[in-house]
Amino acid sequence: MKRLFSFIIAIVISTIAQAQTGVRVTTQNGVLEGTETSGIKVFKGIPFAQPPVGELRWKAPKPVEPWTDVRQCKEYGPNPMQEALFGDMNFGTDKMSEDCLYLNIWTPAKDKDDRLPVVIYFNGGGLMAGSGSEPRYAGMSMARKGVIGITANYREGIFGFFAHPQLSAETPYKGSGNYGFMDQQAAIRWVKDNIKAFGGDPARITILGESAGSMSVSALMASPLSEGLFSQAMGSSGSVLGYTPIATLKEAELKGKEMMKQLGCKSLKEMRLLPADTLMKRAAVKSVPIYNIDNYFMPCQPSEIYEKGEQMKVPLLVGGNSLEMTPMAFFGGIYMNGRTPTMDDVRIAASTLFGEYTDEMLNLYGFTSGDDVLRQPGIDFSNDRFISYSTWRWADAHRRTGGMPVYKYMYCKERPRMVLEGKVAGLAGGVYDKDENAPKLPEVRGAVHSADIEYAMGNLPTNRIYDWQPEDYMVSDIFMGYYVNFIKTGNPNGLGLPEWKTYNPDVQPALLVIDTDTRMTCNDKEEKRYHRMNEIFNK
Repeated sequence: MKRLFSFIIAIVISTIAQAQTGVRVTTQNGVLEGTETSGIKVFKGIPFAQPPVGELRWKAPKPVEPWTDVRQCKEYGPNPMQEALFGDMNFGTDKMSEDCLYLNIWTPAKDKDDRLPVVIYFNGGGLMAGSGSEPRYAGMSMARKGVIGITANYREGIFGFFAHPQLSAETPYKGSGNYGFMDQQAAIRWVKDNIKAFGGDPARITILGESAGSMSVSALMASPLSEGLFSQAMGSSGSVLGYTPIATLKEAELKGKEMMKQLGCKSLKEMRLLPADTLMKRAAVKSVPIYNIDNYFMPCQPSEIYEKGEQMKVPLLVGGNSLEMTPMAFFGGIYMNGRTPTMDDVRIAASTLFGEYTDEMLNLYGFTSGDDVLRQPGIDFSNDRFISYSTWRWADAHRRTGGMPVYKYMYCKERPRMVLEGKVAGLAGGVYDKDENAPKLPEVRGAVHSADIEYAMGNLPTNRIYDWQPEDYMVSDIFMGYYVNFIKTGNPNGLGLPEWKTYNPDVQPALLVIDTDTRMTCNDKEEKRYHRMNEIFNK
């Protein structure tokens, strides 16, 4: 009996010691210690580059320095510097710092030789906000499907997208800016160099992003510095191939000179001495960041790169949501004045985009009266003006010149009602306090911008704002099934899923509609509209 008691005590002590020790992985930089939850090993706050502070502010990311002690990776690293811009952002940490270049790994591997597929998620937020610590991006559900899930931070706002002649003079390529994009490349490069230690396959890395993250993926595919870093790409809602070319280096540098003046500084040295929170507040980070042709990350217009077929030749899965932007964003003021838009109102709104081609384009949208603002023509116009055209242009360019399969979808499942009282949905997925005194505006329903994230990543339970129903979990299971299949094989099709045909409008203008009734559908009207827009914007 005494011997049995001693044996039990030894087991208890061993169990406690293992819990305290956690799980360890040896990387090229040193040993990491994470945690294990029901068979999934989790490592948070892994540095993939040196802290971009002091003299490294506004420089390309430097390789992380090795460490000798066991590095604890059980908590998220700090979120990037940002203001509170979007109501749908919740973070896994309250910390925020310029020292933000950390990534997080969820791996189900039992052995380092398992060679599992990998997905790296880059957050949305307009390149101004967001973090890899957001629960909706977490890789736990992906890991349970046999995929190593990773999220990675990158510099945002003025910290990640600031160009200036003095900065350009410091570099051998005589350019500046795009540091946030280079951070993403550094994260992918670190993963490629180290993922074997986590049971991953460096030859099967997929990059994925939504909104600004999707724009990032399209930019990463176009950058010559990405060659060989990843094998597949996925994007949701957005690309850098929009209505207008991206800024030239000179245009970005001019904005940078204006910013330096706004900050009250006369040199980069003064700007680098400013504390991060002071710099953020003075610069108004919520101003839209400017990425540019920096002669390094982006050698020329990304549209030129895609047209020449010089982008990375990888399979692409891309799509968007049915209500990326409500028509109220463009016509709400008219309704607030107590009237319904007329066709003249519609023409005025459209003319800023289409100019002399306004009537032709309104006809292609199907406008016949001002009442169509709240119908499909108004929704399509608002979606395109915001982000949908750029998403289509990316898919179209890559399927024509990339030599690899492209899969295109439209996500349509509307979120259920909110659980929280006194809250309303914002224009692009945010949640705000309800203002009882605000004018009552017509409601337009659909899958709003960013609503797809929790469904596609299998993370509905991380968002407690909505009253998720069985059909929400059904759609999430379908959406995630396509994602997982694509990450594993480069083809989203699999058992129990409706067939998803490759995007090839020259043969059949079809796309996959993801909803409670997921199906392929004809989109020839959309194709005709977008091709005409391409002709107008790229003369």
